[in-house]
Amino acid sequence: QDLQASQSACYWLKEVRYSDIGTLAWMITLSDGLHNFIDGLAIGASFTVSVFQGISTSVAILCEEFPHELGDFVILLNAGMTIRQALFFNFISACCCYVGLAFGIVAGSHFSANWIFALAGGMFLYIALADMFPEMNEVSREDEQKGSALITFAIQNAGLLTGFTIMVLLTMYSGQIQIG
Repeated sequence: QDLQASQSACYWLKEVRYSDIGTLAWMITLSDGLHNFIDGLAIGASFTVSVFQGISTSVAILCEEFPHELGDFVILLNAGMTIRQALFFNFISACCCYVGLAFGIVAGSHFSANWIFALAGGMFLYIALADMFPEMNEVSREDEQKGSALITFAIQNAGLLTGFTIMVLLTMYSGQIQIG
């Protein structure tokens, strides 16, 4: 009975054999874990500088992570995982943020937090240049064939300019914002 109970305890993770899941799913899971670890490093280092900077960094990363994790979830499903498996492995990769947070707090209190910010900033630039812009170009090409390229161009640039404006405003007025 113990053997049967131990075999059925993790049945929900074994709905699809792991060998039948595409390698893209494992690459996404591992790279997302690294990405979340570096996010945690940035959050931890930010909290060692000031509480306001820690909160603003956390909000910025939350705004970036929500659509990112939804996209990863869809990719995991398309790579052959079941919904339960995709949720589980997405959760495991998201938990790497807590490990990064602990390392960020320790490293930020013993070393300069600017090195951690440079690492996180470089990662965000890499993601934007290597992943987001080519995807935006592909969507623009598809919409150009449909005849709605101008609308897509306007929406893409409005999103980029909105994000840029928010970052500039936070940088300019961060010293004047008071919480509570």
